[in-house]
Amino acid sequence: MFSFFKKKTVTPDVPPAAPADQAPAPAPAGLSPSPVPAAEAEAVPLVFDAETAPRPESKQSWMGRLKAGLSKTSANLSLLFVGARIDDDLYDELEAALLMADAGIDATDYLLEALKRKVKDEKLTDAAAVKVALKALMIDLLRPLEKPFVLGRHQPTVMMISGVNGAGKTTTIGKLAKHMQAHGQSVLLAAGDTFRAAAREQLMIWGQRNNVTVISQESGDPAAVSYDAVQSGKAKGTNVVMIDTAGRLPTQLHLMNELQKIKRVIAKGMAEAPHETLLVIDGNTGQNALAQVKAFDDALQLTGLIITKLDGTAKGGVLAAIARVRPVPVYFIGIGEKIEDLQPFDAEEFVEALLG
Repeated sequence: MFSFFKKKTVTPDVPPAAPADQAPAPAPAGLSPSPVPAAEAEAVPLVFDAETAPRPESKQSWMGRLKAGLSKTSANLSLLFVGARIDDDLYDELEAALLMADAGIDATDYLLEALKRKVKDEKLTDAAAVKVALKALMIDLLRPLEKPFVLGRHQPTVMMISGVNGAGKTTTIGKLAKHMQAHGQSVLLAAGDTFRAAAREQLMIWGQRNNVTVISQESGDPAAVSYDAVQSGKAKGTNVVMIDTAGRLPTQLHLMNELQKIKRVIAKGMAEAPHETLLVIDGNTGQNALAQVKAFDDALQLTGLIITKLDGTAKGGVLAAIARVRPVPVYFIGIGEKIEDLQPFDAEEFVEALLG
C-alpha cells in the first residue's frame, strides 16, 4: 500500500497555551504528536509526490481518469498524426491545435521549432515517430513544473492559499486536509475568506466533515484570523496550518493589497511563514489562468500551483504556457470532485494522457 507521506517524529516548538477563538469542530484525538526529547526527534521531511501517492482504487485507474479529463484536448492533437504526411500542412494544423488548447503563442512557437529541428536532425518520416518526438519535447518542457510537496521542515508548516472565486479553492483545501489527516498529520484551517458570502461556513463544513479545527471570526479581519491560526498551531504542535484567503480577481487591487497584508501579518506570527504560498487555478480558464499566475506571483511570490477542473476541458495546453512564461511549480492537479481525484502533477503522465 502506498503512502502520501514518510513518517516523522515532531517536537512542538512551544509549550501548550490557551487556544484562540475557533469554530466548534474539535481537533481529532490522537493526531497531535506527543512531546519527545529533542535528541530523539528526527527531522525527516514528509514527501508528497507522484511516487508515493496512492492511486484511486476504483475500476478506472488514475491514468484513465486523467485521459478522460483531457480527452477534448487529446482529440484535437492526437488525430492530427493519423495517416498524416510530414509537411507544412501538418505543422500548420498542429499550430492551430496547440493554440486552441491554450498552449499560448510562446510555447506553441517553441514546440513547433523544436519539433521541426528534431524531425530534420533525426530524419523522421513517419507520423507516429513525429508524435513520439512531440511527446518527448512536451515532457521536457513540463518537467521543470514537477516538484514534490514537502512538509515537516517547519512546525507547523503554514500554507497560504489564494485563487479567484469559482476556482475550487475551498474544496481543494478540504481535499488536502483530508489527505494529510489520513496520513497522520494534524491540520488546522483558518477561515480567512471574510469577503465572499458563506465562505466561512463552507470551510467550517469541510472542517466538521474532516474533524479538523477551524479558526474563524464572524466578519473578522482576515489578517487577524490568519495570525490567530498560526499562534494556535504553534501552541498545539499542529503539523499543518492552512489559511483560506478571499477569492479575488487580480484586477481588484484593494483585495490584492489585502493579500499582501495577510502575508506580512503571518510572518509576524512566525518567522519565514508562510512556508507555502499556493494559487488554485481553474484549468478551464485557459490563457486567463496564465494571467492569474503572473499577477498573484508578482504580488505574493508563489511557491506552487494547484490546477483544478481538468475534467472535460479543451484547455490542457495551458500548462505549457505556464512552463514557458512563468514556471511556478505545479504541486497538484484535479480532475473531479472525489478526494482521490486530486493527485501530484507528473509531467510524463500528463503528456501521455494528452497525446496518448
